[in-house]
Amino acid sequence: MTKQKALLIIKPDGVARGLCGAILKRFEQVGLTIIGLKFGMADEKTVVAHYPETDVWFEKVGQRTLTNYAEKSLDTKGIFKTDNAVEIGKTVKKWLIDYFQESPVLCVVVEGYNVIEIVRKLSGNTIPLLATPGTIRGDFSHDTIDLANEQNRPLRNIIHASDTVEDGEKEVRLWFKPEELFSYVRTDEKIMFKK
Repeated sequence: MTKQKALLIIKPDGVARGLCGAILKRFEQVGLTIIGLKFGMADEKTVVAHYPETDVWFEKVGQRTLTNYAEKSLDTKGIFKTDNAVEIGKTVKKWLIDYFQESPVLCVVVEGYNVIEIVRKLSGNTIPLLATPGTIRGDFSHDTIDLANEQNRPLRNIIHASDTVEDGEKEVRLWFKPEELFSYVRTDEKIMFKK
C-alpha cells in the first residue's frame, strides 16, 4: 500500500473567517502529513483549469441543482432562465471562478494512507446543510444550494478536498510545483506504521 496525496483549499469564506488553523488542525490530528502549503490569491487560469470544462461535469453540477430544486418544488428558470443542466453547470462554474478570487486562499497538500477517504470524511458533505456535525462543513457552514442560487453565487462550503486519487494527483500538479512539496516522516508515523 502506498501513500496518496490530496489537495485541500481553504476557500475565501474559510480564510476571511479566520478558520485556517482550526481546519488544518483536524487533518494533522488524524496523522496526515502536510507536504505543501501556500497562501495567496488564486490565479484565474488555475481556477479555470481546476474545474473540468466538459459537458459531463457541467451536466453533473447542473443536475444536482435541478434535483435539489425539484425536491423543494422550486423553479430553476426563475434563477437560471433555463432548466438545461449543462447551461446551469456553466453558470455555476463562472460563480466558482469568481468565488475563488474574492480573497486569498490557503492551498495545502496532505499525504497519507487512504488520504482521499480521510479528507472527504473530515470535510463532510459538499452541501453544508447536509454535512454532519463534527465535519468541517458541518461545523463551520450551513449554506444551501437554493439560497446560493437565489443570490447568484456558488455554495460557500469552506473547503475543497480532492475526491479521487487521480484528481488528487492532477490537482496537486496544477496548484504546486514539484519543488514546493516536501517529504519527511512525522514522529507519530513511526509509532502507527512500523515497518
